Amino acid sequence: MENQENELRLEGRHSVMEAFRAGKLIERLFVLKGCQDGPVLSILREAKKAGVMVDFVPKERLDHMSEAGKHQGVVANLSAFRYSTVEDMFALAEKRGEDPFFFLLDGIEDPHNLGAIIRTANLAGAHGVIIPKRRAVGLTATVVKASAGAIHYTPVAKVTNLSAEMEKLKERGLWFVCADMDGEIMYRNNLKGPIGLVIGNEGAGVSQLVRKHCDYVASIPMAGDIDSLNASVAAGVFPHEIFVFFKQIIGSFFFSPTHAADDFLRPRDSDEPVHFRAGRSHS
Repeated sequence: MENQENELRLEGRHSVMEAFRAGKLIERLFVLKGCQDGPVLSILREAKKAGVMVDFVPKERLDHMSEAGKHQGVVANLSAFRYSTVEDMFALAEKRGEDPFFFLLDGIEDPHNLGAIIRTANLAGAHGVIIPKRRAVGLTATVVKASAGAIHYTPVAKVTNLSAEMEKLKERGLWFVCADMDGEIMYRNNLKGPIGLVIGNEGAGVSQLVRKHCDYVASIPMAGDIDSLNASVAAGVFPHEIFVFFKQIIGSFFFSPTHAADDFLRPRDSDEPVHFRAGRSHS
């Protein structure tokens, strides 16, 4: 994966400092661990002002990343695409006259998965994708290519703390559903209205910290022999079902006063309750 991003990588103190001065979009900065000389400290100050994440790494890591072999203790990855803001997403929802529908990705690391999810978000009518600054892939060249053009129409925002951002979005009316195969079947939850769909890491899934900020934990009903889906596949199935069952005509049928989505799944004589959501307390 390193070689795929070389066209978006700078190495050497002068090159990196000039990139900061020119206002280039630097995704991540890698600095030799323990290096504290003047030029490096100047670069670190620029990184702090720009809000760029910094990783202090051993020389072996920098040597592996370097193509020219002249990194001088500093390597920077550039963003392949300019990030949007969460406000841009709300503006897009307002422009369309729709309830906000956001994807929140908790630690997606594979650039092909991120690109595929951005493409899915666009096809599902989502108004944007939110990713964390740390422990997740950013907008690399591979991500842009894998999105198949969707990146040009779907805002992607990067936030420092995903859990804190979720609490801010709750204040603006969003409800959050965590995609997890151990959750309740998604049709038994009312997923109409402003929704944030939370998709977890390819291996670990949604972290406990992020999960506890979700209003629902929901799963996709499956009939096969395996019990999990790839992150990008789950991110394709879930929003499609939300779109069909909760945001279009079918949703208005299921959540009319006389019908509920559970009726689609349970026997008519079942006593199992339907989960309509109550008001949220922000205590």
